[in-house]
Amino acid sequence: MTLDRLAWLFGVALLVMVLNVVASVLYMVAYGHLINPGHPPQYYQEHIKVAAPYCSIIAGMPLMFLAGYWVAGWWSPSLAFKAALTIWAVYFLVDLAVLLTAGINGKIAAMFTVSFLTKLAAVYLGALAAVQIGAARVPAGAG
Repeated sequence: MTLDRLAWLFGVALLVMVLNVVASVLYMVAYGHLINPGHPPQYYQEHIKVAAPYCSIIAGMPLMFLAGYWVAGWWSPSLAFKAALTIWAVYFLVDLAVLLTAGINGKIAAMFTVSFLTKLAAVYLGALAAVQIGAARVPAGAG
């Protein structure tokens, strides 16, 4: 893995993180305007504290799957899984640092665990799908 490819993996991990935050913002826009309108801003600020971990899990799974699928195509199958797991590790470390800075309690720790186990499975399955589809495209006898 070259340094420039590693930098791209860091960028992909941060892109997934940004898109996950965007998903939470879009949820709050929909919640505030369509689902439960008419409350003061403080009500919505309290609601997102509860809803954000769920948004992270729900939006994070397809985002991580797509990230794993995408980057698996950058390398040979033997490195595809390492690339996908690198994305997950960067995401994990950045998010863990944010959570530790913000303070963490038991419920947040449980949600954090669920969130990152689902993201780990998703990024791995994305890489697996890319490798299997790539293998299916190789003509018989090639190798």
